[in-house]
Formats: sequence, structure tokens, C-alpha cells
Amino acid sequence: MTRRAALAALLGLTLGCAHAAAQPPREAGPFRAPELVELIVLEPSLRLDIRYATTQDFVHRAVYPQARAFLQQPAAEALVRVHRALGERGYGLLIFDGYRPWSVTKLFWDLSPKAQRAYVANPRQGSKHNRGCAVDLSLFTRADGREVEMPSPYDDLSERAHPDYAGGTAEQRAHRDLLRRAMEAQGFTVEPNEWWHFNYKDWRHYPILDVKFSEIRM
Repeated sequence: MTRRAALAALLGLTLGCAHAAAQPPREAGPFRAPELVELIVLEPSLRLDIRYATTQDFVHRAVYPQARAFLQQPAAEALVRVHRALGERGYGLLIFDGYRPWSVTKLFWDLSPKAQRAYVANPRQGSKHNRGCAVDLSLFTRADGREVEMPSPYDDLSERAHPDYAGGTAEQRAHRDLLRRAMEAQGFTVEPNEWWHFNYKDWRHYPILDVKFSEIRM
């Protein structure tokens, strides 16, 4: 083999490996057919603050071309029930993120220092966000539309983000715990190190997706 041929073969192998690494993990089914719905279409009184469509996120760059949020239909309907129940207490849901394409999960992993990777999903396993069954959210007050205070900001990469963190003010912890109780009542569970991240109970029934927002058909 000539040197040029050897270099070409090496380049092809490298590109092939990179291409393989850029694919979502393969899983054994069967899975339910995806039925992603846009949250704000299902319930217009939900509020959106899609940080990943801005530079105001932990990677300091926009990773979504559109400020939109989707979930699988059953999860979305459960979320709307939470929102309406909280309305009786004067609160509503403020949505930071829902369905996340797998390619974005991989980007987060690649850009995160090893010390912070406990707070991001490993693309080798995929994320519940990739399945359309995870949502990042907080509360707002219906009277004035303002985001409530929590023990930490959204996407805080410290122990203050843990749902059992004992610091902060009593009011901040009360807001966090109210959100958790309301979400758990409709089949969601909180992520162990992120008070804002909730997973819907049926997440195992849906495949990992890497569909762009613009390609979602409802």
C-alpha cells in the first residue's frame, strides 16, 4: 500500500468512527410510536423560557434554532393537569425545556468538563429528554407573571440544585417542594440532582429521537 493510500484509508476509518459515534444508541423495542405535541399549543397559558434557544445557558451558545417545547402526548397532558391544579394556588408552570434532540445531548456532553458531567446525560445511553418524556420547569405567579425564587437558578451545577438541598430560604424550599408534589401527583419523578428536571413515568416506552423541531409534525 502506498503512503497516499494508507493515509486515505486512515482518514476513512477516522471519519467512519466519527460518523458512528454521532449516531443515537441502538435499542431493542418495541416502542410506542412518537407523538410529540407542542406544549404552548396544547395549553397557551403555559409560559416558555427556552434558554437553549439563547446564549443564556450553561454552554453559552444557542443550541435550539427555535424557542419551542414538546413532549409526548400523555406526558404533555399530565403536565397541563399540573399547570391547572397549580392555578388554584395562584401559580403556573414556566417551561425551560422539553423534548431534546439526541444530537444536542451529545453536544452538551462534548462541551462539558468531566467534573460537570454528573449533570448532563451520557449520549451513549441517551436522555429521557431525547424520548420526549422529560421536562425542565419552574413556577411563576399568575398575578404578575414573575418567576418564583428557588434554592438555585435553573441549570445550576452545584449541590444547591439537588431537590433535597437544605439551604436557601424557607420560601425558596417551599416553592421547590410545591412543584415537586404537584408533578409527582401526575406521574412525574424528580431527577436526583436537579430540582427542575422531571421524568414522566412512561419514558421507557418511547425511543430515543434525534428529530429537529422543524421536522415535528403534529
